[in-house]
Amino acid sequence: MLHDFFQGLVDYQFLQNALITSIMVGISAGVIGSFIILRGMSLMGDAISHAVLPGVAISYMLGSSYIIGATFFGIFSAALIGFVGKHSRLKNDTAIGIVFSSFFALGIILISFARSATDLYHILFGNVLAVRDSDMYLTAIVMVIVLLAVLLFYKQLKLTSFAPTMAQSYGWNISLINYGLMFLLTLVAVTSLQTVGTILVIAMLITPAATAYQLTNKLSLMVGLSTLFGVLSAIIGLYFSYSYNLPSGATIVMTAAVFFIAAFLFSPTKGLIQQLRKERMYEA
Repeated sequence: MLHDFFQGLVDYQFLQNALITSIMVGISAGVIGSFIILRGMSLMGDAISHAVLPGVAISYMLGSSYIIGATFFGIFSAALIGFVGKHSRLKNDTAIGIVFSSFFALGIILISFARSATDLYHILFGNVLAVRDSDMYLTAIVMVIVLLAVLLFYKQLKLTSFAPTMAQSYGWNISLINYGLMFLLTLVAVTSLQTVGTILVIAMLITPAATAYQLTNKLSLMVGLSTLFGVLSAIIGLYFSYSYNLPSGATIVMTAAVFFIAAFLFSPTKGLIQQLRKERMYEA
């Protein structure tokens, strides 16, 4: 099977595109995901990844690139969540649940008018083996934007993740930094649609970062490990998808989940087995 996969990479352009795109998504999601879980924004990431669906549907209906509509709805949903939370008595998680479920339902209704059930399935669960050159180039552009933004504003992202009060005392605009991060999150979510689909995007954003978090307390190392796990999940998941004719998004996400389970159990410092050993030593 492994030989067939490598031979397919040599012979088929679509598989080359799929591999390159998957790796770039793994890098982008790994980097952004680290800051998402440190800030406790996992639910916001879930909301944005679901809320882009109406934008995808409208873009298809108008015959334009899905990136435009999806990005607009992603940013709009983040702003709407903030507005509802600020001008009502609802807690932020409640506002998130209302907005993302409403947008997701609207997206499904619109797609039912615009496309077939097969297209809806690919949008929801991804189909990286059908990625086009334009999708690959777009993913590359987003990856570069994400990496540059994190490199340029690493200090601000780090301090606002761990000590927002101190960052505010420096005169930094915390809200602007948060919205900037949500904008990057939206871009990554949109470019991940073709790879893992809108339902599984949040898993690619969170699972590699959570795996890295189990292994280190240093942010720079966490970002590096998260990126590594994202890339490995993409490559291994694509291999199983191609070799066994399985859904690409599901296999990539399940691979990431296996890495997390291993880290959860066997991490030298935070792993479950290590914790049980310490408890037994303490009891003894």
